[in-house]
Amino acid sequence: MKNMDSDDFLQRNTVPILSWDFHYEYVNELKALTVDLEKVDKISNQFIWDEKKLNIRERIKEEVVLITDLDLRIVFASSGIKKMTGYKEEEILGKTPKMFQGPATSKKTLKEIREALKKKAPFEKTLENYRKNGKTYKCKIDASPIYNLKGEVSHFIAFEKQDLSA
Repeated sequence: MKNMDSDDFLQRNTVPILSWDFHYEYVNELKALTVDLEKVDKISNQFIWDEKKLNIRERIKEEVVLITDLDLRIVFASSGIKKMTGYKEEEILGKTPKMFQGPATSKKTLKEIREALKKKAPFEKTLENYRKNGKTYKCKIDASPIYNLKGEVSHFIAFEKQDLSA
C-alpha cells in the first residue's frame, strides 16, 4: 500500500466550501420549518380546524402562516414572515396586521376584509402591503376563522404569500 503524505490526503478529501453554505442554509430552513410545525401543533391542540381543508403541513413550506386572536393581535407567525416582510416573528407578536399597511393599501379591500372578519367568514384577498424597509409588495391572503373546542370562533388563521403575478 502506498504511503500518503499529508498534501495528497488533503487534496483527495476537499469539499468546496460553497456546498457547505448551501447545506447550512437548507438545514436552517428545515430547523425553522420543524419549529414552526411544533408551534402550530401546540396551538392546534386548543382548536378544532379542518386539517384537510387548511393543509397546514404543506402550505407552511411555501406560505407564511399567521394566527391572530379575535382582536386581530398576532399570536403566531411562521418563520417565512422575515423573508416576506423583513420582520422577525418576535417583532410582530401582539401587533395587528395593520402594521403592514400604508397609503398604497386599498381602502376598499380593507373594508371587504373587515366585513368578512366581522361575519367570521373565510376570505381571499390581495393587498398592497409594506415591508419593514418601506417597500411595497402584493400579499395574497387566504384566511379562515378557527374554532375552539366549544365550537366558538376564537382566532383567525391566514396563509399569505407574495403575489408575483400582480
